[in-house]
Amino acid sequence: MRHVKKNIKPFIWMIVAAIALLFVQAFADLKLPNYMSDIVNVGIQQNGIKHASPDEISHNGLELIQSILPQKQSDEFKNYYVEKNSDVYTIKSDIDRNEADLLMGETVWTLMNMDIPGMNQGQGQTQMTMTDDFKVEKLYEAIPMFQMLDQSVKETAYEKAHAMEDSLKQQTGIVMAKAFYEELGTDLNSLQNKYIISVGAQMLGMTLLGVVAAIVIGYMSARVGSGFSKGLRRDIFMKIQSFSNEEFDKFSQSSMVVRNVNDVSQVQMMITMGIRMFIYAPIMAIGGIIMISRRDTSMTWIIALTCAILLVLLLIVSVIAVPRFKKMQKFVDRLNLVFRENLSGVMVIRAFGNKKFEDDRFDKANRDVSDLALFVNRLMSLIMPIMMFVMNVTIIAILWFGANQVSDGVLQIGDMMAFMQYSMQIIMSFLMIAMMFIFIPRAIVSLNRITEILDTEVSIQDDAHPEDFISSRKGYVEFKDVDFKYGDADEYVLKDISFTAKPGETTAFIGSTGSGKSTLINLVPRFYDVTSGEVLVNGTDVRHVEQHELRESIGYIPQKGVLLSGTARYNLTYGNENATEEEIKKALEIAQATFILNKEEGLDMEISQGGTNVSGGQKQRISIARALTKHAPIYIFDDSFSALDFKTDQLLRKSIKENMSDATLLIVAQRVNTIMDADQIVVLDNGRIMGIGKHHDLLKSCPTYYEIAASQLSKEELEYEK
Repeated sequence: MRHVKKNIKPFIWMIVAAIALLFVQAFADLKLPNYMSDIVNVGIQQNGIKHASPDEISHNGLELIQSILPQKQSDEFKNYYVEKNSDVYTIKSDIDRNEADLLMGETVWTLMNMDIPGMNQGQGQTQMTMTDDFKVEKLYEAIPMFQMLDQSVKETAYEKAHAMEDSLKQQTGIVMAKAFYEELGTDLNSLQNKYIISVGAQMLGMTLLGVVAAIVIGYMSARVGSGFSKGLRRDIFMKIQSFSNEEFDKFSQSSMVVRNVNDVSQVQMMITMGIRMFIYAPIMAIGGIIMISRRDTSMTWIIALTCAILLVLLLIVSVIAVPRFKKMQKFVDRLNLVFRENLSGVMVIRAFGNKKFEDDRFDKANRDVSDLALFVNRLMSLIMPIMMFVMNVTIIAILWFGANQVSDGVLQIGDMMAFMQYSMQIIMSFLMIAMMFIFIPRAIVSLNRITEILDTEVSIQDDAHPEDFISSRKGYVEFKDVDFKYGDADEYVLKDISFTAKPGETTAFIGSTGSGKSTLINLVPRFYDVTSGEVLVNGTDVRHVEQHELRESIGYIPQKGVLLSGTARYNLTYGNENATEEEIKKALEIAQATFILNKEEGLDMEISQGGTNVSGGQKQRISIARALTKHAPIYIFDDSFSALDFKTDQLLRKSIKENMSDATLLIVAQRVNTIMDADQIVVLDNGRIMGIGKHHDLLKSCPTYYEIAASQLSKEELEYEK
C-alpha cells in the first residue's frame, strides 16, 4: 500500500480537483430531469405559469377568492397582496409562495366542495369543472351569494379541500390563475414561450457545464493513471535493477515482464476508470435517490426493489469472478514464458523437429488464457442484458403506477418523466459499478503481484557505513575461507576456498561442469554474498564497499556475450561514456574485433536486438572490447573465449597479456590451452580447491588437473609439459 501512496501522492491535488468536478458533473446531470419536468409541467401544461398564486390579480378576482374562503384563510390570502392601483393587486415578495399557491388551489376545491342549496338541485355539490377554457368572469356575479354563505359551510368545504393532495391543489390552482391572467389581458402564449426559452437556456447551460466537467475529469484521470503507472514501472525497474542473482532466481523473466507491463496496465486502467466511474456512480445513485424522494415518495419502492436486485447481482458476479482473475495473471505469465522460450530457442526447436510439440505447448497455454477470459467475459456480458431487462421492467412499473397517479391528478406528467430519468440514472450508476467489477478484482490481483516484487527484500545491500578501498592493495582479489550455498539449500556449492590473485598476474579457474567456477567468480562483483568467510577486493571486504564502487573496479565479460540494441559505439562505450575514439579502437584491436572497423558504417554499425546480426564469436569479442574500454584494475573472463577458434583465442590472450600487464585477470575456462600460460591455476572439483599452481606443476601434483589435461592434450604434449 505504501507504494501506491508514494506514487499517487504527486497527483493528490488533481484527484481532489477531479472529485470536485465529479460532483459538478453529477449536479449538472441530476438537474437536467428537473428542467425537463419543468418544461413539461410548467412550460407546456401550465402555459409558463409557475405559481398558482398569480403575480397580479384584479380587484374582482381578489374579492372572489376572499368571498369563497373562510374568514381566517380569506384574511391570510388578502395579506399576500398589496394594492398596485385601484383595479390591480400585486403579490408581495416576502411571503411563502408555496403556501400562497396551495391556498389558491384550496380556494378552487373549496368552491367545488360547497353544498349550496338551490344551486345543485339537491345533488349535494356545486357542479363546476375547472377546464382550460374556464372564464373567471362567470363567477363574479356569484360573489354576493358567496359572501352571504354561512361560515360553517365554507369551513366544511375548506376542510375537504385542505385534505387533498398538494399536487392536485397546485394543478387546479393554476387553472384559476390562468383565468385571472387572461382577465388582465396577459399574453399567455408569449409567457409560455419566454418560460420554455428561459428554462431551455438553463438546461443547455447545465449540459455544457456537465460536458466541460466530464472533459476535464477525463483529462485529469488520464494524467493520474499514466503518471501513477509511470512511477510504478520506474519503481519496479529500479527494484529489479537492485536484485541480486538470488532474487532473480525467485522470479522468472517472463513473470517480471508481465508484472511491469500487463499488471501495471491493469492498475492504470483501474485508476483511470475508477476516478471517472467508481466515484461518479455512487454520487449519481445517491443523488438520483434523493431527487426522486423529493419529487414523489409513492413509487420509491420500485427503485428500492430495483437497487436490491442489482446489488444481489453484483455480489454473485464478484464471488464468481474474483477467483478467476487471480488465475488469469498466472496463465498470462505462463503464456508469456512459453512464447519467450519459443522465440529465444527457435533454432533449437527447428533443429530437433519439435515444432509440433511447441505448437501444442503454446496452444495449451493460449487456450488456458482464452478459456478463462471467455468464462469471465461471458459472466460479465450477462450483466448488461440483465441490467437492461431490470431497467426496462422498472420503466414499465413506473409507467403503470405513474399513469394511474396522473389519471388521479396526484402526479404530473413531467414529474413521472423525471422519475423515469432518475430511475435510469440510478440503474446506469449500478451498471458503471458493475463495469468496475471487471477492472477492480483483476487490478487488485495485479497490484498484489507488483507489490510482491516491490516488497521483496534484496539480499545484497550496501553497508550503512561503507568503507573505502585500500590504495596500496589495488588490484588484489583475495578469498579467505569462503563457503557458499544458495539460499536455504542444504549442500554447499563452495567450501574452504582460499587464494590470492595479484595485479599483473593471470589467475585461471578450471574444473568439471558444476564444480563451482562461475559461482566463485560471481562472488567477486558481489552478485552473491558468501555464506561464510571473506572476499576482498582492493584490500576491502566486498560487503563493506558500495556496490557501484566495487563494480566500477571490475571489467566483467560473461560467457554469453550480451549486446544491447544500438550502435557498436554505444555498446563499446557502455562502461565508459568518455572513452575516446583511440581508446575504442585500441580495445577492438586487443579483443581481435577490428572487423567492426572494416564495416562500411564503422563504429556506427547498428547492432540488432540481442546482437543477432553478429556471430557468437564476434559477440564475445565485442563484449571483451567493451570491458577493456573501462580500464578497470580487475578483469573477469567467465569462459569468455569458448566461442573463439584456437588461433583467435591465442592472439587475444597474447594481446591482453601485452597490453593489460598491470591488471588482475581472472579467467574461467574449459580448455587447458586457454589457461596453460596463467601465472596461477585454481583447480576446482565439487566446490573445493584440488590444487593451485602453474600448468606444469599441476600436471605433476594434481590428479584432477591431469585428468582434465589428459582429456584435451595429446600424450606427447603431456609428456613435454611435464
